[in-house]
Amino acid sequence: MNYTRIRKLRDKYAIVGVGYTPQGKIPGRTAMSFYAEAGANAIQDAGLKKDAIDALICYRQFPAANDEPEATPYLVAQHLGITPAILSQESYCPRHQFIQAVSLLEAGFCNYVLIIYADNAVSGKRMFINEATHSESPAYNFAYGEFGFVADYAMAARRAMHQFKTGPDTWKEIAVNQRKWANLNQMAAMHNKTLDYDQYMNSPYLAEPFRRLDASLISDGGRACVVTSVERARDLRHPVVAIMGVGEANPSVDIHQSAYMSGPTGAKKASETAFGMADIKLDAIDACEIYDCFTYTVEITMQDYGFFSPGEGNEFFKDGKTAPGGKMPVNTSGGLLSEAYFMGLTPITEGVMQLMGRCGERQLGEKTGTNKPEIILCSDNGGVLQTHSCLILRRL
Repeated sequence: MNYTRIRKLRDKYAIVGVGYTPQGKIPGRTAMSFYAEAGANAIQDAGLKKDAIDALICYRQFPAANDEPEATPYLVAQHLGITPAILSQESYCPRHQFIQAVSLLEAGFCNYVLIIYADNAVSGKRMFINEATHSESPAYNFAYGEFGFVADYAMAARRAMHQFKTGPDTWKEIAVNQRKWANLNQMAAMHNKTLDYDQYMNSPYLAEPFRRLDASLISDGGRACVVTSVERARDLRHPVVAIMGVGEANPSVDIHQSAYMSGPTGAKKASETAFGMADIKLDAIDACEIYDCFTYTVEITMQDYGFFSPGEGNEFFKDGKTAPGGKMPVNTSGGLLSEAYFMGLTPITEGVMQLMGRCGERQLGEKTGTNKPEIILCSDNGGVLQTHSCLILRRL
């Protein structure tokens, strides 16, 4: 790809506000209520009036639980009391929200884009089934004991154990390191629960080779952010966090049909685009916020980004390198594994908050024995390694 055209977008747009809600198990709440709360909090956090929002992008919404109304962008806008010119929602798995936001802003269709994901998956007792991206019906897979995303990713991880010589000795490092970050995050579901290697190894299997502690949490709640131009961001309340680079790739292949079952994640191609736009090398990255639906997803993503070669994951993650005090902090909120599950907005909003300097006890820098971050690499992943988005953020 010739990066000359997209390099003009480097540092032109910024994320200016983050919206949180209560998270974990929150009975009696609808997904819609979390959408509205997260969105309203992001608008307020940015220091904007709701009428300023002229584009709304909702992450993929799973089928409504308990006969609730579907949380469509139309209803979300209605509940927020906004009348955006642009409404959008993922139908399936592509992770293009930030490319879409930048594109809309660059084309002049809007000035402020609100991006939200919310769900009541715990209270609604949702089972996450990959219906949209399988080449056969879920019922066919059920007959062979394959239920949902856990078994799908477990197949990829099992292949990686053979191909890359990875496995639990690597994944325990990821789980334990991220739990240490969650122990510093009062909002994290696992804030008060420490984790050691023995606890990890003794946790029950979900679908071999994955133990329970290899899998992300399921959460009630929501997360949102607002994207606008850097020029407008300079007039708002927080330090400016610019989108330095963004890239997307969609391998698309159903895991059952994949010739390369341990991937491809799309991370390599997406990161090449993002780094090409940002015009930097990997050694410029100070920290990573990686989509971590499973421990293995962190490993394969960072491997495809180029942090280490195939088979070198254990060496990379051991000795607390990605934990507080480590040289390359990863998933500093605890991530999907130990904080809360809000799709790609869990890692991306954490990257924003870190660069704004708003993370309290887990703040990168002197407080956690790490370098003060200037540039953070974030990822989002969809389907079963079928779509990938890479986002590079920096503090201006």
